[in-house]
Amino acid sequence: MKDEATRHAVDDRRGAVAPRRMAQLDRAEALRLLASVSLGRIVFTQHALPAVRPVNHLMDGDDVIVQLHDGATLASIVAPTDATGVVVAYEADVIDPETHIGWSVVVTGYARRVTDDGELARYAARMRPWVQHPAMNAALRIRPDLVTGLQLTT
Repeated sequence: MKDEATRHAVDDRRGAVAPRRMAQLDRAEALRLLASVSLGRIVFTQHALPAVRPVNHLMDGDDVIVQLHDGATLASIVAPTDATGVVVAYEADVIDPETHIGWSVVVTGYARRVTDDGELARYAARMRPWVQHPAMNAALRIRPDLVTGLQLTT
C-alpha cells in the first residue's frame, strides 16, 4: 500500500505521522474494497454474548460468502433449514501500520447457510483460504442490510 499518499504520510525528519482525515465510503466503494481482500472478522452471538472469529470470505455480487468447516462454532449458529437466518456483522480492513492510511468496512445483515451443492462447489473453487482445511462443505451467505465504510487519508 505504498502509493503516493502513503509515502507523504510520514514526516521523514521526525518520523511523526502526518494528520489524517476520515471520509465515509459509499456502499458501492465499500463493497468493492471488501471484495479486494479475503480475510475478515465475523461477529455473532454465542451463549448470549458477542463473539468474533477471523474467517475467509469472497463476494458473490453484494453478498459476503464465509467458509465454514465441520465442527466449527460458526456452523452451529445457523441451522441449515433456518430460512430467517441470524443477524451478524462482518468487518475487514487494510490499514498500513506505518502511516495509518487505509480503510475499514463493516457489513451488517442476516446470515443464512448455503445449502446448494452447486453453489458450494463454485465458492470452494474461488475461495482463497489462509489455513488449509478439508474440502469446503458449508458456507454462510451474509446479505448486507447495512454497509458502512471509512477511508483514512492524509
